[in-house]
Amino acid sequence: MNRTINFSAGPAMLPPEVLARAADEMLDWQGSGMSVMEMSHRGKEFIAIAEQAEKDLRELLAIPARYKVLFLQGGGTLQFAQIPMNLLHGKGKADYVLTGEWSKKAIKEAQSHCDVHIAASSEDRNFTYAPRQQSWRLRSDTAYLHYCSNETIGGVEFQWIPDVGGLPLVADASSHILSRPLDVSRFGLIYAGAQKNIGPAGLTIVIVREDLIGKSAAATPSVMDYKQQADADSMLNTPPTYAIYVAGLVFKWLKGLGGLAEMEKRNIAKAKLLYDVLDQSRFFRNPVEKSDRSRMNVPFTLADAKLDDAFLKGAQERGMVQLKGHRSVGGMRASIYNAMPIEGVQTLVTYMREFEARHG
Repeated sequence: MNRTINFSAGPAMLPPEVLARAADEMLDWQGSGMSVMEMSHRGKEFIAIAEQAEKDLRELLAIPARYKVLFLQGGGTLQFAQIPMNLLHGKGKADYVLTGEWSKKAIKEAQSHCDVHIAASSEDRNFTYAPRQQSWRLRSDTAYLHYCSNETIGGVEFQWIPDVGGLPLVADASSHILSRPLDVSRFGLIYAGAQKNIGPAGLTIVIVREDLIGKSAAATPSVMDYKQQADADSMLNTPPTYAIYVAGLVFKWLKGLGGLAEMEKRNIAKAKLLYDVLDQSRFFRNPVEKSDRSRMNVPFTLADAKLDDAFLKGAQERGMVQLKGHRSVGGMRASIYNAMPIEGVQTLVTYMREFEARHG
């Protein structure tokens, strides 16, 4: 079977090995006589699946014992509200860094729950860089600092972890989690939608320091209370069972490759291959400051936007799909997450050179 080269920003491609394993176990998971989709979330079979998934994720990210791992629903978008509900602790103030569309959405949602202060912004240059920390202005009485560590739409990635002292640091890491090693101990909370580097849409992972939970706002619904979810092992209500199962297969796939250090090497090689072509070209352009370019999401434009449709049509004829840029910025975007093989990027850059030779 010929599979397309899928550059979608999410839901994104999954490793073929994971899909094949899931297919083999679709009707009968390990002799249980059931599909994972049919299992009770409180049955011994699924509890074993969930416990193993958490164990493998903890190992991959070296998550300290003082952090809770939650398997939730609602996507990153629900976290935009859930975070202030749980982390304000009565302070009523939170600081945010504005670097693109996703941090903008997080700010808008948080404004319904607290006084939001923009501690730093890259809007002055159309969200094409990560603001240097010396320019940040944090309030002394704020509850936490939130930033989006990789902006999926704009292709801006923080290559460093902000130093905010004792202030809880909150990161939306949806589009680059598990793409590199990460010092979890530097954060108060990390959250990520699964549909980019982890598994199917429908699962959201939250990694939160234990001392930050248990002080939610009075009006917080029980399913949005981190403490209640932690006490119930993420099973306060029926969790996204099949998505957790597939995520667990992805964690095992990553461990089999050699973990996140090996994955980072592969991602660096893929990103370099694509950015080198962009930098050598007068026809294609990437707007992001070089030091802040994302390894996962690579936006680019053509010299003449009238050629966009022709570029996309030619790409599809060569088996490449989902290269159209987000509607808010236009152009093209190649999302090259963990599951994208380097051969897929090689196919893209070969086509880009051919297209430039014909139209440049």
